[in-house]
Amino acid sequence: MGKVARSILAVVVGFVAACVVMIVVESVNGHVLYPELGKLAEGVTDREVIRGLLASAPVGALLVVLFGWTLGSFVGGFLAGWIGRHAPTRHGLILGVLLTLAGIANNLMLPPPAWFWIPTLLVFVPAACAGARLAPGSSSL
Repeated sequence: MGKVARSILAVVVGFVAACVVMIVVESVNGHVLYPELGKLAEGVTDREVIRGLLASAPVGALLVVLFGWTLGSFVGGFLAGWIGRHAPTRHGLILGVLLTLAGIANNLMLPPPAWFWIPTLLVFVPAACAGARLAPGSSSL
């Protein structure tokens, strides 16, 4: 497999893995930790209703979402760095930027409280790079 193809595969696998981890954490959040909020949000598609739900959501529920984003980014970065082999931190950085763009798109679709934008812009890149740096053979950028 060529170097470029391996790099693309690494970032794609990292992105998918990050999304799976985030979905699992957010499912636990809505079904186990904050089931009343999960029931209120079930099947809701109206943007204003979602905005109201997010505005009234407990801070703990939003912190769990951030935890899921951080954990997912870390796992995805680890896999991207491991699969990419060469320049694992670069793979983590690329993944982190893509996840940040996805987080911004998510916030634009489901507007969270204003304070939530700051961690959205700050969490993905460092977590993905940290995961990539821990991947085997991660000595170079």
